[in-house]
Amino acid sequence: MIVVLVGGVVAGTGLTLATVAPALVIGLVATVGSIEVLRRRAGRRALREGPTHNAAIGTTVAGSLVQARTIGSVTISGPPRPSFEEALNDAADRLAESLRRQCREEEERRKIQDPIPLPVRWELAPDHVMDHWANICCSAPGAVPRPLSLSGQLDEIAEVFGRVPSKRLVVLGREGSGKTTLTIRFVLDLLAARTGSGDSVPVIFSLASWDPTTMTLRRWMAAQLERDHPGLAEPGPGLAAPGSGAPTLAAALVDNDRILPVLDGFDEIARGLHPLALERLNGNARMSLLLTSRRTEYSAAVAVTDVLTSAAAVELIDLSPADLDNYLPRTTRKATATSTAWDPVLRHLRDHPQHPASAQLAGVLTTPLMVALARTVYSDSPDRDPWKLLDTDRFSTPAALEGHLLDSFIPTVYRDQPPAYRERVPHWLGHLAQHPGRLPSGDGAQDVGEPGTRDLAWWQLGGILGRSSRMCVIGLVSGLAFGLVDWLVMWFVAWQAWGYGLVPALGTGLLNGVSFGSVSGLAFGLANGLKHGDAACEPSRVRVRLLGGKSVGRKEFASRLLSGLLGGFGFAVVVWLVDVLLIGLTQGYPSGFAAWVETGLRGGLLTGLLYGPSAGLVFTIMAMLEAPIDIESVVTPFDLLRVNRTAVLIQLLAFGLVLGTAGGILHGCGNGWFGIDDWIAFGAVGGLGGGLAYGLGLTAWGQWVALVRIWLPLTGRLPWAVGAFLEDAHRRGVLRQTGAVYQFRHARLQDRLAGACRSAR
Repeated sequence: MIVVLVGGVVAGTGLTLATVAPALVIGLVATVGSIEVLRRRAGRRALREGPTHNAAIGTTVAGSLVQARTIGSVTISGPPRPSFEEALNDAADRLAESLRRQCREEEERRKIQDPIPLPVRWELAPDHVMDHWANICCSAPGAVPRPLSLSGQLDEIAEVFGRVPSKRLVVLGREGSGKTTLTIRFVLDLLAARTGSGDSVPVIFSLASWDPTTMTLRRWMAAQLERDHPGLAEPGPGLAAPGSGAPTLAAALVDNDRILPVLDGFDEIARGLHPLALERLNGNARMSLLLTSRRTEYSAAVAVTDVLTSAAAVELIDLSPADLDNYLPRTTRKATATSTAWDPVLRHLRDHPQHPASAQLAGVLTTPLMVALARTVYSDSPDRDPWKLLDTDRFSTPAALEGHLLDSFIPTVYRDQPPAYRERVPHWLGHLAQHPGRLPSGDGAQDVGEPGTRDLAWWQLGGILGRSSRMCVIGLVSGLAFGLVDWLVMWFVAWQAWGYGLVPALGTGLLNGVSFGSVSGLAFGLANGLKHGDAACEPSRVRVRLLGGKSVGRKEFASRLLSGLLGGFGFAVVVWLVDVLLIGLTQGYPSGFAAWVETGLRGGLLTGLLYGPSAGLVFTIMAMLEAPIDIESVVTPFDLLRVNRTAVLIQLLAFGLVLGTAGGILHGCGNGWFGIDDWIAFGAVGGLGGGLAYGLGLTAWGQWVALVRIWLPLTGRLPWAVGAFLEDAHRRGVLRQTGAVYQFRHARLQDRLAGACRSAR
């Protein structure tokens, strides 16, 4: 029986043979203990082809990306390479267009302009959180500038920012006061005002994921751009030679001040790191920026270290009863010719402002978040009467009333779904709310050392499981896939080629499948844990191009070829040995245990010499087919998933074609030592079984399938159609899109869902 090749266990594990304990089986050591694959960046033929990946080769090969609409495109000869300045201009323009589309769609989903904007106003912040006016106004020495008038409302944010000579503005506000809404409008207004390619592109960055102890601000911003816009992850023209590990196009945009950072959520940085983060921001004192934060966290950081250099500060103010009168009635249908369901409630607030119910409701409805929730729960549901919000027996405290609005939001937006499904939604969302590496603290900040992100990236959702659980699930799914293919193929071979009866052939195939599946499951589970640890398997940021691909350096070819050789050889040795010993165990080792071990090692070495070169050839072919992703190609979180999925399927096809062709050559030239049964097993088991096991075990898409599409739904923590569920939650306004990831529309909602899920356990 010919053994399957799984060279991918070696690729990208980051191990050497010396790092694996001697107690491991020798073949398993060879499988998971190859050299660390060098990180390389491939060059580009032209800027319009878009940049490529920034990932280790193990991830890159496994997840080489295919964009369906670009398969088969042919580039006879690339256009002349643009100059450095032209490259930056073009990248900035394309990035601006992508951001304009995303922000516009996000604003529409949040109903910010429907039917009119909810009033978001601000006034000048207290003097102690701002720098000297001389620094803000960039005044000459000795000049005494007058304070600027910076009060305004939502549609004036870009204009107000333009009044600040230093182009550094801090926006403070309490929870739910509209800071994120303001950042979206700010980006849209600045993008609309761009007059040329040299103008900076405003980009929203969620500061929760920044760790100022390990990464500089500019480097972190470049990494976020590469994650959200894979086309910026490649060295641009004039930066360096292809494959040299040069700064990426994203880094060039940041370093050349082509990006205007909109830093959202300073308060969400890990607790205890706010002063250090402020110092790091002041290390970029000449960088234009807009920063948002809750006032408490920002004021505390300022008290410990210093204000944000040259930055003015404004503070969002509460909504007034007049704002409610002008907004809420226009969000719902008429109850009579002249009134709506909100009119009696608003009249009670005006006529009896001192009444406990009026004071409580008026106090709750001072933030855009709570008004938006009240609008969704009562304006968008004609069968609900907002008068119940004045029931102080049911809602005895403002916290109880806010909790009611938060808890009612999910059932309201899913009211068109069947009751059974609607009851499960909070449970599923609760698990997602606990996912991104930490449990929300409830006060916005997190503890020092916690990962610090509220991002819901599809490749990270498996983090709901612990490291050991992930290793077991990956090993189980990979082993089952490999074992099932091997069982079916070897049953057919034993039945048709070896003359076994139907039932004995099934038994022989099952025995072979168990040995192959168990070893491959152990290998892939272990390799996954050793390679990734507690981190997620990052998706590759390249696509596969069948024609007109780019060139790859010789060193890249060599590293991939070597990974395939070592991985295929090592896996063949251990699987063949285990298979032979398992068969001998069923027969009692009639010729002695040592003889069976010798037979297993001899067969493993022989098949390793067949599978190693085949694996190296597959990896090299995939390197030749890699091509950059256009900046505009990945515009939603699941576009990148679909590109990764297609790439894995193409790699699976490559495994089958290479191994099938190699088997045919051996059969034709082998003078009888390589029979038709060996050919079938070599191609089918190695190509399909090995390709599936590798794809499921060591690629981002495969782990999405194993963990998120199979295991978590099987255990009831997520729905079966996870991707459709997340996209639907985004459409309903539960989630918001931030670049290539989702986030809950507000941290308060996420914390509420996470707390309810923990309480239900």
